[in-house]
Formats: sequence, C-alpha cells, structure tokens
Amino acid sequence: MQARRRSLLLAALLSFSSLAGAKDKADDGAHRFAVIGNDSGEDGEPRLKQALADSSEKSLSFVVINGIKGEKESCGDRLYQERRDIIERARRPTVVSLAGSDWTACRNSANRTNAIERLNRLRELFHGEPESLGREKIHLTQLSASPRFRSYAENAHWKVGKVLYATINLPAGNNHFLPAAGRNSEYEDRTVANRFWLNRLFAIARSDKAEALVLFSEGAVRPFYLDQPAGLRGLLRRDPVEKDGFEAVRRQIQGQALKFDGKVLLVDGGTPHGKKPEIEWKGNLGQLSVGTKAVEVNVKVGTEAQFGVEDAKQ
Repeated sequence: MQARRRSLLLAALLSFSSLAGAKDKADDGAHRFAVIGNDSGEDGEPRLKQALADSSEKSLSFVVINGIKGEKESCGDRLYQERRDIIERARRPTVVSLAGSDWTACRNSANRTNAIERLNRLRELFHGEPESLGREKIHLTQLSASPRFRSYAENAHWKVGKVLYATINLPAGNNHFLPAAGRNSEYEDRTVANRFWLNRLFAIARSDKAEALVLFSEGAVRPFYLDQPAGLRGLLRRDPVEKDGFEAVRRQIQGQALKFDGKVLLVDGGTPHGKKPEIEWKGNLGQLSVGTKAVEVNVKVGTEAQFGVEDAKQ
C-alpha cells in the first residue's frame, strides 16, 4: 500500500514538474513577427501574394504590411478591395500600416487631389474593425475609440508578451506636409492626433512595465539626427528651405524614449543604410528601415528585450 502511495506521489510530482516547465516555456515571451516593405512598382500584387504566402508557412505572431500599393498603381476602389481580399486570405494575423503611396498622391478624374477622401476609404476597408486582417485574428485597440480622434482608425496597438506594438500614420514624402500656404489642414490635424497617440502609447508601456515599444510607420522619422547645431553654428544657421514634416514627432519620440526604461524600436519603410535591413541602436532607441524588403524579427524578453533581424526568405 505504501509503495503504491509513493508511486502515485512520484507520478504527481513528475506531472507537476512537466506542466511547470511547459508553462515557463510558454511564458518566456519569445516570438517572431514579419514586416513586408512596400514596393513602388507598377504591379505590387504578385510580390504581396508571395510575401504573404511565405509568412503563412512560418510560426509568426503577426505580420505588418507597410503599404498596400505602389505610387504608380491605381487609387481606385477596385484595387483597394482586391488588395484587402488578398490580405484577408493570409493565414497569419496581418496589420496594415498605411503608406504615402496608398493615398497622398491620389487624384480624381479632374486631376485634383483627393488624398483625404482616399485615406478615409482606406480606413473603412482596412481598419473598419478593432482586429487584424487574415484568417487568424488578433485584437487591436484603435485611436478611433477615443471620441476626439474617431477618424484615426489606422493608428492601433496590440501586445505580445512584454512588448507593446503600434502603428502610426507617418507617410513618406515629408509626412504629407505641403509647402503651399493653407493646404496643410490634414497634416496639422494628424499631427495633433499622433502627438496624443504617442503620449498614450508610452503611458501604457510604462504602466504595463513593457520591456519594449515597437512603432510601425512608412516615413523614416530618423530620431537620432535632430539637425540642431550647437553653439554659434546654431545661432547663425539659416532657416531650412522646406519644413521638416517629421520634426515634431522625432523630438517627441526621442524625449519619451529618455523617460522609458525599456527599448523603443521604430520600424519604417526607409532605405536601409547597409546592404540589408539591420537595427541601428543609440541608447534604448533603435531604428529598422526595411525599404522594399520582407524581413522577420526574432524577439526575446527577459531582463530586457532583444531583437534579431532575418531575411524573410530564410
């Protein structure tokens, strides 16, 4: 009888140990995500399909698409809907981060800009619900849930383990700042919304004790380079010929990063500095420019978050 009890006790201890080990492995927070850069070619559909097919075969927490079309492609509803249908068929949860080529240069039949109308249509099609696209879904918390910023559904955040992820609408092309006077209401309104959004994201990251905040946008904010000469050079410097449309958000991100204990990684559609996309770090602030590439990022958490970049085709 006693032997049987010892046997049962040993079995129970082994079972508990196995479950505890499995739980530790599940809770270690390690995960992977993919980013598909935007291609400005005339027909981006085959490339998008292939990139999504490649990502579907791998174990990824989610995929972020940096823009749905190239500058030379149509801005019509038909193309928008076709791209949405393609993305919706993706196996992994897929989040669209809007690019300037999706809307800023769009014109109507009278050759007048209809950028704002096209942006609103993209919001309806790709950000109409608080969840990702793809056959597998993840919940998204959108800026549009705030009554003051109901239009900005493209700005969304989600969390995987101890890492907070978010999209922010910062299009290439100087953040859609237009040099002509009186034409920047869209830019100015979006700047206010983005300022609020960034403040909220960093507040959430600090409150949740996140180990990292990762931001996805098309525009390369380049927070390392403030272009502010010190001393006499700064006093004598002439005003820039063109306003820097990213200056405000650059300063905000850099200032918030200084007050955040974790890492801040910006993932954008800018041209990589080297032959392949790599993360450039300065303190706790990092930048990954993917250009037209599709890359995968390995994430490990522990005492601090660690990010490793690989070609998505590997």
